[in-house]
Amino acid sequence: MQYSHEVESMICVAKGARHGPAPIPEEGRWVKSYEIKDISGLTHGVGWCAPQQGACKLTLNVKEGIIQEALIETIGCTGMTHSAAMAAEVLPGKTVLEALNTDLVCDAINTAMRELFLQIAYGRSQTAFSEGGLPIGAGLEDLGKGLRSQIGTMYGTVAKGVRYLEMAEGYVLEIGLDSGSEVIGYKFVHLGKMMEAIKKGVDPKEAFEKNVGTYGRFAEAAVVIDPRKK
Repeated sequence: MQYSHEVESMICVAKGARHGPAPIPEEGRWVKSYEIKDISGLTHGVGWCAPQQGACKLTLNVKEGIIQEALIETIGCTGMTHSAAMAAEVLPGKTVLEALNTDLVCDAINTAMRELFLQIAYGRSQTAFSEGGLPIGAGLEDLGKGLRSQIGTMYGTVAKGVRYLEMAEGYVLEIGLDSGSEVIGYKFVHLGKMMEAIKKGVDPKEAFEKNVGTYGRFAEAAVVIDPRKK
């Protein structure tokens, strides 16, 4: 340790305050965090790349400073999906400090890691007041049937109005309009459930038909349109 001449010539003044860091809530306990191993919790962070072309939602389950579980969801950029594949392999087993200083390939994922680190280091995790936290595997609960991300995709123009393309329920097949051409409901297919049925040996046509549903007053529609073609 090197000291400047000015510091070397100073008189030593005793430090009075030695109370340590303020306690933060972690998995139902109040913890004074001195080291990375003092950090535990499950939480989420959202990140974006410099051109804001795409975004990432990152979920980590951290136990005693080490990432035990990682869920990476991306939207808006094709290359980001491959970056997520690499990051999902890289993150588990790292400490949160290592992960913060790891190139996670995509700016959006790196930014999500930064935002998540801030939350968890300050005790703002989803499990702050949950005794014992959540088990490894809890991150998958963010996903729907068939383990698919919850996606909402809508498109609209002044000239032609709105088009519903994908809802939490699934891929939108048709939207129903009333006599005034306003949307009153939609028909969808739940892709996650459909694919699970197909994998179990159900005929694809039957699997499709069994997983089609409607929302709203679709049955009362005066006009039904395919939002991707009409």
